[in-house]
Amino acid sequence: MTDEPALMSLAHGGGCGCKIAPGVLSELLAKMPGLPVPPDLLIGTASSDDAAVYRLNDSQALVATTDFFMPVVNDPYDFGRIAATNALSDVYAMGGRPILALALLGMPIAKLSTNTIGRILEGGAAACAAAGIPVAGGHSIDSVEPIYGLVALGLVHPDRVRANTGARPGDLLILGKPLGTGVMSAALKKGLLDAGGYARMIDTTTRLNTPGPDLAVLDGVHALTDVTGFGLAGHALELARGAGCRAVLDWGAVPVMDGVRALLAAGCATGASGRNWQSYGTSVLLPDGFAEDDRALLTDPQTSGGLLVSTAPDTAEAVLEIFARHGFEAARRIGRIEAADGAAPGVALT
Repeated sequence: MTDEPALMSLAHGGGCGCKIAPGVLSELLAKMPGLPVPPDLLIGTASSDDAAVYRLNDSQALVATTDFFMPVVNDPYDFGRIAATNALSDVYAMGGRPILALALLGMPIAKLSTNTIGRILEGGAAACAAAGIPVAGGHSIDSVEPIYGLVALGLVHPDRVRANTGARPGDLLILGKPLGTGVMSAALKKGLLDAGGYARMIDTTTRLNTPGPDLAVLDGVHALTDVTGFGLAGHALELARGAGCRAVLDWGAVPVMDGVRALLAAGCATGASGRNWQSYGTSVLLPDGFAEDDRALLTDPQTSGGLLVSTAPDTAEAVLEIFARHGFEAARRIGRIEAADGAAPGVALT
């Protein structure tokens, strides 16, 4: 096939920025009919968690999730790696270890060559191989826009499931990866991302969140989630609401990838960051004079973002040591959990 279009040109959005806005998603889920919930379904739709968890026996629970999106980069192999890494992250975020994956593929067959599509699948398989699991099957369709992702399955001990509802007042918040992937993807689409920036983006988005199972073994780790399409503020808000508490973020401590602030100044904020703010901004308290670019970064959709950990203070150093052992040098303490004291759960920045 000659004159093949760039992947990103075929999609109206990319990566986790394609997610339906949180407010709209809440409306859609509210209209779902009530269904029987078996006692072995430990985590379902009630808590907006990262994956479903079903108890198989006294020592094993199945973690089941799916994630797919449109291209966040133009290189097909990198797109496949990023999408697969992002999908597997939800298993790690529950404290589980992946066991197998199924591929989900939708491609505009008339516009993309079989070689390009094959490279996407190769990239996804490479990410699964890095996680030590097979791609055991899947499903494909001819679609208008290119879409790729996985159904990911994993196992976890039922007593070691780490939901996004377990945060406690007094906990510290630790973030495993720096922010900025949404901004970098927007810059790439505009032709403003240099080779160094692209390398940093690929490094973070293809880094498997392998600390998850080791973190879940720590009794002091009370809640886990991963920061993806709703941005740091949105996923911190989910932790706060799940626990009926307030998440207080120390904005100056939040890690940000090199070059991202300059890209924001150049106009590379994503449309999804604005949609995120419209959905949940009334639950986020910003300091006076908080810059517009900072707000865009706070709500920037993270594709294959980092784990957000709510941990007892005396376990915080062990959490950081686990991140370091897995190669997450950017992991930082970024805030704390406080009692809501009668107010609605929310997020506050200092």
